[in-house]
Amino acid sequence: MEYHVALNGSGKSGGSRFDPFQTISAAAHAAQPGDVIVVHAGVYRERVNPPRGGRSDAERIVYQAAPGEHVEIKGSEIVKGWVSLRGDTWTLTLPNSFFGTFNPYRDLLHGDWFAPQGRQHHSGAVYLNGDWLLEAATLDDVIQPAGQAPLWFARVDEAETTLWAQFKDANPNEALVEINVRQAVLYPEKPGLDFITVRGFKLSQAATPWAPPTAEQIGLVGTHWSRGWVIEDNVISHSRCVGVTLGKYGDEFDNKSESADAYNRTIERALASGWSKDAVGSHVVRNNHISHCEQAGIVGSLGAVFSVIENNHIHDIHVQRLFAGAEQAGIKLHAAIDVQITGNHIHHAVRGIWLDWMAQGTRLSRNVLHDNAEEDLYVEVDHGPYLVDNNLLLSKVSLKNWSQGGAFAHNLFAGAVISQDYDERTTPFLKPHSTEIAGLHDNPSGDDRFYNNVFVGASGLKAYDTARLPVWLEGNVFLGGAGVSRHEADPLHIPQLGTAPTLEANADGFALAVDLDAAWTSGRRRERVTTARLGTTVISGQRYENADGTPLVVHLDYFGRERGETDPVPGPFEQRGSGRVIVRLGRETRVPIPP
Repeated sequence: MEYHVALNGSGKSGGSRFDPFQTISAAAHAAQPGDVIVVHAGVYRERVNPPRGGRSDAERIVYQAAPGEHVEIKGSEIVKGWVSLRGDTWTLTLPNSFFGTFNPYRDLLHGDWFAPQGRQHHSGAVYLNGDWLLEAATLDDVIQPAGQAPLWFARVDEAETTLWAQFKDANPNEALVEINVRQAVLYPEKPGLDFITVRGFKLSQAATPWAPPTAEQIGLVGTHWSRGWVIEDNVISHSRCVGVTLGKYGDEFDNKSESADAYNRTIERALASGWSKDAVGSHVVRNNHISHCEQAGIVGSLGAVFSVIENNHIHDIHVQRLFAGAEQAGIKLHAAIDVQITGNHIHHAVRGIWLDWMAQGTRLSRNVLHDNAEEDLYVEVDHGPYLVDNNLLLSKVSLKNWSQGGAFAHNLFAGAVISQDYDERTTPFLKPHSTEIAGLHDNPSGDDRFYNNVFVGASGLKAYDTARLPVWLEGNVFLGGAGVSRHEADPLHIPQLGTAPTLEANADGFALAVDLDAAWTSGRRRERVTTARLGTTVISGQRYENADGTPLVVHLDYFGRERGETDPVPGPFEQRGSGRVIVRLGRETRVPIPP
């Protein structure tokens, strides 16, 4: 059955096209497995809390924007009645009843691995014409003339909430001023609601909490410990912490487990609660535009297993830097078991992709990462196997590796490669394609494979000279000052850098230019990267293979073109000879995914 929602609905209707519901929540309460909720144009200010999910992939509950119509769902409300106080500063007082049972201006960000930097941070926010202001540390800061980044501040007493904000060159009673009111936009309170689709919306402005791996992870949009969601073709922005969560359930141990040993116990409790492929994960998150989140674009602790995250554009993540912690990235996953992260474009984030604990069977392929402040890829205390192929890693630090068991093939590294010598934490490795723990081990450096990559400038593999475990390096190209490791028997080092990759922003997106040189392939023959060639990991003792257990072959390049069977070209592009490759990264159409 198809239910319709429109702002001009009666509120008492049956949800037909000609007699629609007035709210998405009303349609959600009516929808049963197999039903589709079609939402028509307009701005809906509500928290959608699905009461049920579908029964299977064929009997989903689908939430979707009507074709060709612009639909926004916001966790904010418009506020008027601002009073000019001094210069750029205005003030507004609201009764606490305005917020109902949840007041974001009383709600403090806190939790495991959260670092407040010596001040308080609330989940509330103030927006002027869609852009958010920064929360001030003190009221005195807001009373001053507005700087480049305007500020807001709030106080809550038993009856009222008072806001102060800087509106430079604007009258807040004439402009669009909104404030966070709801903790989430589309997130079920109950865990275990499976097979839900969220498609085609603009979702924004939520008072989300800090989402550590040891607590319930509430996002602007989130799956809440379920299975089989599809989140696609949405614009998701302005979450106080996280845009999309694929994370764990909550329990009495939430935010009381800040240590490696405590996280191991979190995993044990999850297994006792049914953490398995049959119950959790297998989500698809694709073709979304995710931005302006101060913790992460996508987060998932344990609940993201067996998922596909592809073709998303993620940017402006943790750029305010008002607080710190250990969970900020474009994509931050714990237990990325058999997760496929493909074709994403991630930039201007604190870091690009962070795989933390139990990256096993994980594959990162055809992603473009640039202008990330810390690093493009951080792999932390994983034992593998995981595969990183055909990516363009262009930030100042391309890779920070505190793990073992990684295979890196046909990537372009334009930034530094860092390998930590040893991490004493004992972290799990699992049975193949399973959540079942096979053992625990500490984290010595090494047991990595680098085949057929291109390293540019300050990049290179010198960090592996002191690796504690064996490493396998072959077929790589080192340009300019890129460091060659002593472990590579016959490296190709070309002292002339040539033209470094260039990236230009324009109205349509980004254009990336990479100059190829025939010298990369002249006189050299390379082998394809396959399961047989990669061997088995030292610690977990497992093969590199596809998520379904079949042998893998890195047989496609970045564009999905077939690689040479006997002599593939190094780097992401299967193009022989000299010439320029242009990669266009549009603002809505992202990295090309082959059929």
